[in-house]
Amino acid sequence: MGSRWQRVFTEAYRFLAVGGIATIVAFVIFNFLVHGFNTEHQALLDGHPYLGYVIANTVGMVISFRGSKTWVFKDRPPRSADGGRTAFIAINLVTMLIPIACLWLSRNAFGLDDPWSDNVSANIIGLFLGLVARFYLFRTLVFKRPVHLPDLMHNPLQVFELSELSEGGVTSVEVVNEVPGRPTEPSRSDPARRPAP
Repeated sequence: MGSRWQRVFTEAYRFLAVGGIATIVAFVIFNFLVHGFNTEHQALLDGHPYLGYVIANTVGMVISFRGSKTWVFKDRPPRSADGGRTAFIAINLVTMLIPIACLWLSRNAFGLDDPWSDNVSANIIGLFLGLVARFYLFRTLVFKRPVHLPDLMHNPLQVFELSELSEGGVTSVEVVNEVPGRPTEPSRSDPARRPAP
């Protein structure tokens, strides 16, 4: 397995572990708020499953952010001034619509409003689809992998932004001078010191 796929696999199982903890917390809170764990008392948000789902998953989102930043994507520091919080929250809010849509379909299209149906639709089917979307979007938009020169030399077709080179700590690039009639020689060129046009 190549280093890229090994890195993706490592990040994926870490993401699943952190997501698992956040999911368990959200699951417990959701069922307590909406169904009351079948106790004799009426649940706090009985009849308001969507609000209960949003509250429960907001708590899960906080746990997920801390775990993602400090463990899952620790080699991918966020590049934004706020540490990636805004993009992280936006992605979570948008992808939270996936399980809410599954919950809505289960309740309104199929008429299923028992605890088992709510949990299968929102916390199994919807959560899985949302998890896949979040993993892809977090890796792509929030925790971008910095481009390093050795990686670029092994994969020259890799697309990157010029700002990624300077942020990644690259201070010099090896350039091959090709002049007709002369042997090719590598020279060191500092991209920060370019001659004026």
